[in-house]
Amino acid sequence: MKVSEKIELLKQKREEIKKMGGDDRVEKQHEKGKLSARERLDLLFDEGTFKEVDMFVEHRSTNFGMEKVEVPSDGVITGHGLVHGRPVFAYSQDFTSRGGSLGEMHAAKICKVMDMAVKAGAPIIGLNDSGGARVEEGVDALKGYGDIFMRNSRASGVIPQISAIMGPCAGGAVYSPAMTDFIFMVKKQSHMFITSPYVIKTVTGEETSFEELGGAMVHNTKSGNAHFACESDEHTIEMIKELLEYLPNNNLEEAPQIPMGDEADRLCPNLDTIIPDDPKMAYDMHKVLEEVLDHGDFYEVHAHYAENCIVGFGRLNNRSVGIIANQPMIQAGCLDIDASDKISRFVRTCDAFNIPMVTFVDVPGYLPGLQQEWDGIIRHGAKLLWSYAEATVPKFTVVTRKDYGGSYLAMCSKPLGADMVFAWPTAEIAVMGAKGAVEVISTYRKEIANAEDKKAKTEEKIQEYEDAFNIPYLAAKRGHIDDVILPSETRQRLIAALEVMSTKTEILPPKKHGNIPL
Repeated sequence: MKVSEKIELLKQKREEIKKMGGDDRVEKQHEKGKLSARERLDLLFDEGTFKEVDMFVEHRSTNFGMEKVEVPSDGVITGHGLVHGRPVFAYSQDFTSRGGSLGEMHAAKICKVMDMAVKAGAPIIGLNDSGGARVEEGVDALKGYGDIFMRNSRASGVIPQISAIMGPCAGGAVYSPAMTDFIFMVKKQSHMFITSPYVIKTVTGEETSFEELGGAMVHNTKSGNAHFACESDEHTIEMIKELLEYLPNNNLEEAPQIPMGDEADRLCPNLDTIIPDDPKMAYDMHKVLEEVLDHGDFYEVHAHYAENCIVGFGRLNNRSVGIIANQPMIQAGCLDIDASDKISRFVRTCDAFNIPMVTFVDVPGYLPGLQQEWDGIIRHGAKLLWSYAEATVPKFTVVTRKDYGGSYLAMCSKPLGADMVFAWPTAEIAVMGAKGAVEVISTYRKEIANAEDKKAKTEEKIQEYEDAFNIPYLAAKRGHIDDVILPSETRQRLIAALEVMSTKTEILPPKKHGNIPL
């Protein structure tokens, strides 16, 4: 065969493989509102930069007549390219080729690019759209999943791992996304579950649908398994690209600084009037973040889950920062099991990837209740304490209003390692609220018991306690907060703190790993 013929043969083979499952199956994918595996990669990567790896890989199964079945690229496209000029590795499962089912070689391709990503110190993105394990390959398919899980674990905290569920994801397939840093789902298109509605009906008698069992909003609101709910494939990929802008390539680098054109010394006068005079009145913590962050840009994570707290990314003077905040609009900003898990996970993610953290505090305490106690609020609440204490990145705290008791400690207090703590004049830093304190302190109880007008005396003592103790100045006298600031100065002080602490070094005692209260 002549050289020209060999070159032509290569071109023909490439074109055949790029057809994936064929025009008819690709068209069916489009009819469902889904992009093909290759179209997704084309959207993700900067134009012309994606380079495919293992295009010619084929399965080796001879079970059930599989030796006669061709699966282009064995149902997954793998490779690397640039996203906004930065290197990224990715794999995209091809539902048009044998339902994107995972077999031995399918898994080997994914493992190869994961290994490459770790060696290169670059993020890995998985675009999942698969019917699950390839049954014909039996235990070889199961081994493939195990190989991927091992790599997810080893890569965790080393490179960012991002999963997008863009179709079905069931059984063992769900564990790999669950082990990654962020999960995106597409509304009314993607589904995740361990056991299908059919199995559940057979075993328990419960009737459910794919959407009710494992749809995007279920995992964004109820289970907390997913971080983002997107409108379409296109929207999902745009969201992933935006997220990457806040993250470094790996754990040895810092996130890129992006010029935002917002003045570092800008005051935020609207914050001076945002706290209501009535301490029982709520306000929206999102408005505080909008005032403080560069141009008010806030990339919220887990927006639909545990809404009594807020986590996400923003920028201060062009630097990427992780934001954690209580939300007084929901359950008065109380901490509960879900909020503790949500914040703990985010804190550990920021710490793993060298992203400084800013915590905005307005928390009256942990949510009381029999069910909370039975479900393990002690253990889940301890995760929050653990995560902040373990984190070595720059940590800053702003107390806007309530900051009581155990929740005071949990929300990145000075004893938990905060580098700088600022309080607004409206801050109430105490063991508990005034009403509870009056009921507990014996001298107050005696005075109230001996009073003719017990209600008036109670109100008097509540006011007395508030004036004396529910203020930021006692904590400032003890050095538990570093300064009481005007709310309008918050942005200026945080940026100054971030700049001066950007070279922070903190080394923890050597150990294999701690035993976090899971």
